[in-house]
Amino acid sequence: MFRRTFWFTTGVAAGVWATTKVNRKLRQLTPESLAATAANKALETGARLKDRAVGFALDVRDNMDRREAELEDALGIHEDPELPAPRRYAAIENSKHTKYVETTTYPYDRNEDH
Repeated sequence: MFRRTFWFTTGVAAGVWATTKVNRKLRQLTPESLAATAANKALETGARLKDRAVGFALDVRDNMDRREAELEDALGIHEDPELPAPRRYAAIENSKHTKYVETTTYPYDRNEDH
């Protein structure tokens, strides 16, 4: 009698355990749960990639500044060069009234007139 009770209780416990495991797995495999899991993993991956990209960009910038300083030392450049004065180009040469066109920061675009 004691053996039957023991095995009956063991069977019930195994059944409850298996049912619980199966129900958890089924809940994990619903479309909503799969979508939420995929979204979470995508956000984690995106954040990790962003951190790596920012770190890479900062490393590149630091190395670029260091190399620029090395080149300036090698070339003997220790001060900022002055910008050249604005240039004037002759629009018509070899005429009595030479007209000059000043360079501007606003380019002439023919499509603006139409």
